[in-house]
Amino acid sequence: MSKYKAYFIDLDGTIYQGKKKMPSGKRFIDRLKAANIPYLFVTNNSTKNPEDVADNLTKNHDIETSADQVYTSSMATADFLKTIASPDKKGVYIIGESGLRDALINADFTITSDENADFVVAGLDRAFNYEKLTTATLAIQQGAQFIATNRDTNLPNERGMLPGAGSLISAIQTATQVEPTVIAKPEIPIMNGALNKLHINQQDVVMVGDNYNTDILAGINSQIDTLLVYSGVSTPKQISQMVQKPTHEVETLDNWTI
Repeated sequence: MSKYKAYFIDLDGTIYQGKKKMPSGKRFIDRLKAANIPYLFVTNNSTKNPEDVADNLTKNHDIETSADQVYTSSMATADFLKTIASPDKKGVYIIGESGLRDALINADFTITSDENADFVVAGLDRAFNYEKLTTATLAIQQGAQFIATNRDTNLPNERGMLPGAGSLISAIQTATQVEPTVIAKPEIPIMNGALNKLHINQQDVVMVGDNYNTDILAGINSQIDTLLVYSGVSTPKQISQMVQKPTHEVETLDNWTI
């Protein structure tokens, strides 16, 4: 039996591959359910709300999932902001989509449309333009705190590797010369938020993912054990060159004993 009381689990490359089902991912979740072990899907995607992510897993990948089993970078960003915002400073200028907007509104933040903001929160925004960049830049120059959901440079797509949130973050950082506080994997805030959501201690959970630079480093940075599965981004050759290795490595999640 595994020693872990709970699991944090990445999605794309770990449980499915884009729109393609990954049978080993479903079998892994089925084993967790059978053992009554709690788990949380932890994703850097800031564009979708947890209901959308759960719906995709349920309908397209035959993994019945509820919204409370999902923790997005938008939710983590809202949880982080709640810990640093004062009651009279809750104005947020958003560069992002509905997932980010909904998470911040649900956390009682006020969304502003101009540079008079206490925070600039930036994630992936497929309607990003020069005017949004200008507003974010002016807000930060006037003292707004710069928060980034994640720094993912690219998103895999049938067209190729599309620009990720990190490309937009870099544009704002270049214009302002201000380094953002980054929330999602491989950073610590999203892991702290996930621990709080499941009410679990670091030593009792393992972070499962296919990407050393996000999933595994998130665990390492947070002193959480890690399980790297070679079904997505990282390869055994790459990992052999790393000084800090994952706690566990498997070719497929079918090789992991719950």
